[in-house]
Amino acid sequence: MSTFLPEGNLLATEENLTYINNPEKLFEAMQKRKILEAKALVCDRAHNLHLNLGGVKAVIPREEGALGIREGRVRDIAVISRVNRPVCFVITDITADENGNPLAVLSREKAQRMCFENYIDTLMAGDIVDAKVSRLETFGVFADIGCGIAALMPIDTISVSRIVHPRERFEAGMDIKAVIKSIENGRISLSHKELLGTWKQNADMFAQGETVTGIIRSVESYGSFVELTPNLAGLAEPYPEAEEGMQASVYIKSIIPNKMKIKLIIIDTFPYNYSPKQPEYFVSESHIDRFRYSPEGSSRVVETVFE
Repeated sequence: MSTFLPEGNLLATEENLTYINNPEKLFEAMQKRKILEAKALVCDRAHNLHLNLGGVKAVIPREEGALGIREGRVRDIAVISRVNRPVCFVITDITADENGNPLAVLSREKAQRMCFENYIDTLMAGDIVDAKVSRLETFGVFADIGCGIAALMPIDTISVSRIVHPRERFEAGMDIKAVIKSIENGRISLSHKELLGTWKQNADMFAQGETVTGIIRSVESYGSFVELTPNLAGLAEPYPEAEEGMQASVYIKSIIPNKMKIKLIIIDTFPYNYSPKQPEYFVSESHIDRFRYSPEGSSRVVETVFE
C-alpha cells in the first residue's frame, strides 16, 4: 500500500491525530515535512482555507491550495470544494497572527507535489492502486489516488456489464481499487473491470437449474440481457414485462463456457432502486500485465493488455 493515501484516509490514523491535536508536535511535523490531514473549516473571500490544529489556527493560502492553482491550470473550485472535507498538507511555517497568537501556514500544493514526485511518477500501466471516489459524471468517475490528485475512470472501464451512470456502481467517498490504464502529460486514466473477475470466475458462482436475482440491462426483440454480477450477464428469453433497469428473478437454463454464454428464463420482474455495494475484487496482486476475461477454449478472446 502506498504511503500517499487518498484524502480522508489519513485523517483518523493514530499518527495524524497525534500531530494535529498537539500544538507542541506541529514544529516537529514541519521539520520532518510530514503530510498530515485535517478538515477545512472556512474558505474566505480570497479563497484561503482555514483550519484548526489542536487549538492552533492554520491557513492554506489560495496559491497553496492545489497543484496547478498558481499557474492557472486548476480552477478555484478545487479549493472552495474542500470546505468541511479533509485536506492533506505539509506545514511550511509557524508564525503569529495579528494578535500574536500562533498561526500555522500550510501547503496542500507541496503535499500533492511530493505525492506526484515520490509516488504517481513511479506508477506504470497495470499497477493496481487504492482510490477514493470523489465525483460521479455521466461519462465516468473521478477518483482520488493520493493527496487529492484525481484520475478519470471512463464509464466503459467500470465493469464488463454496461451501465447507464456510474452511480449504479459507486457513490462519492467510496474506497475502491483501480488499475492504471495510462499516464499521459500528467493525466491519469483508470480502469476497474479487470479487478472484478473473469467470465469463468463469475460464472462459477452460479449453477444450471438455480433461480437467482439479476438486473435487466437491455431489452431486445430476441430477449433481455440480464446482469448477474458486474462482470457477468446472460441472455433471457423474451418476457413481456421486461424493462431496462428492472430487477428480475431468473432461472439459469444453461451455462456454456466455450461460447461464453448463459441462457436464462425470466420468472418475474420488480422495480429496482440502485444501492451501490462495495466491489468484490478477484485480484490480490499489485500489478497485472494483462487480463483475459474470456475462458480458455472460448470461440472469442476478450482481454486487456497493459502497456
